[in-house]
Amino acid sequence: MGNSKNNMRRTLILSGIVLLVAAAGVWYYSKGQKKEEVQQLYTEVMRGKFEVLVTVTGELQAEHSVRIMAPTELRSRNLRFSQIKIQDLIPEGTVVDSGDYVALLDRSDASNRLKDMLDELEQYQSNLMKTRLDTTMQLRGLRDQLINLQYAVEEAQITLEQSKYEPPATIRQAKINLDKAERALGQAKKNYFLKVKQAEADMKQAEFNLKKQQRRVQEMENVISKFEIHAPASGMVIYQKEWGGQKRKVGSMISPWDLTVATLPDMSSMISKTYVNEIDISKVKKGQKVRIGVDAFPEKKYTGVVYEVANIGEQLPNTDAKVFEVNIKVDGSDPILRPAMTTSNQIITASYDSVLFIPLEAVFVEDSIPYVFKKSGVKQVVLLGPENENEVIVEKGLKEGDRILLNMPENPEKYSLTGEELIPVIKDRILQKKLREEKRKREEEMKRIARKKASKMRMQGKFGKKAPSGSRSRVVIKKEK
Repeated sequence: MGNSKNNMRRTLILSGIVLLVAAAGVWYYSKGQKKEEVQQLYTEVMRGKFEVLVTVTGELQAEHSVRIMAPTELRSRNLRFSQIKIQDLIPEGTVVDSGDYVALLDRSDASNRLKDMLDELEQYQSNLMKTRLDTTMQLRGLRDQLINLQYAVEEAQITLEQSKYEPPATIRQAKINLDKAERALGQAKKNYFLKVKQAEADMKQAEFNLKKQQRRVQEMENVISKFEIHAPASGMVIYQKEWGGQKRKVGSMISPWDLTVATLPDMSSMISKTYVNEIDISKVKKGQKVRIGVDAFPEKKYTGVVYEVANIGEQLPNTDAKVFEVNIKVDGSDPILRPAMTTSNQIITASYDSVLFIPLEAVFVEDSIPYVFKKSGVKQVVLLGPENENEVIVEKGLKEGDRILLNMPENPEKYSLTGEELIPVIKDRILQKKLREEKRKREEEMKRIARKKASKMRMQGKFGKKAPSGSRSRVVIKKEK
């Protein structure tokens, strides 16, 4: 009896285990099937309007603005300023009227230099006084010498007249003495004339140095009085950006060749300043329409137009890529827009009214040949056209409503290949694109060489024949034999 109960219990336990294993298998199998269904994502080939966009981030700026500048006298050659620190500056965004206080420049260096100039001015005044005294004393001595020499001539004449009854030798000696006296007087007169001219030159030089120093002192006092900067017009103060992108603020340095401290932008006409990479710049042209969004007001939408595209690329700080500056003018005006606001710009470089297009993730490439996987089990070669950031135009290989996979199937080798007749067309397009690119690079290289050659010829025309490499530059003058 006990053995039969144990056997029955063992049988029930084994039956339960088998049922659990079977249930787990069914659950795992159904989960795998569901996962497979989720993985196989499809989309349909759409027909409609297609736009090729270049999307870039920009920054709002006023198209026109009034500059708030440090005094232009800082550029004077007499003063020779290098850099001046901004000691005080009102907060950015402050609305000011014409004549209101904006900033103060550090006067410490200029004040020290003014003290040195005043010391030099005293030296020049003393030098002028000394020159006058020296000249007066020197010319007085020369005039006394001329009087004495005139007397000597008169005495020699009297002696000659009194010696007419004397022996010939005595008369001859009297004549010689008279000639000597007359020559001494003539030389003294010439020397006096030269000394007068020299004294006049010394006086003029001393007076010139004094006046020049007086002008320098006056210029320095004038420029120091303008170190307190006021607004030239009414508007909102926006800090000036430096070359590196940082805004000028208290403690920043300004140079005589970049005197702008801040600006007063005209809010009625705004532009979005942006940079397009060298890959997309060939698509961007002046006059193209732009959709503009402002990050600060996502609910607002604006339009604009490309009105300026740079011809020369540049490299922004802390980046390796070459970019081209593109300015977009915002249509109309809106009082809520402010300079330095970030914008998202969609430049419409091309538009097609009724074309077939599919998502880019549905396109796969093998040996430069694009293809898609159709739900019907076909691996279809496709001839593609222009693309934007998300989609691409299909010129041949698909029709509207075809269902295609968005991801690579698990067994792509099971899909039959169709559309082989498009492969030669695709390869020909790739070849033509490569040839155009090579031609463009050759033209750019030829232009670069031409510019370099023209620059070299201009330098040679200005400085003469170029010296050999490794030696100092010098002008070579050919002598005629």
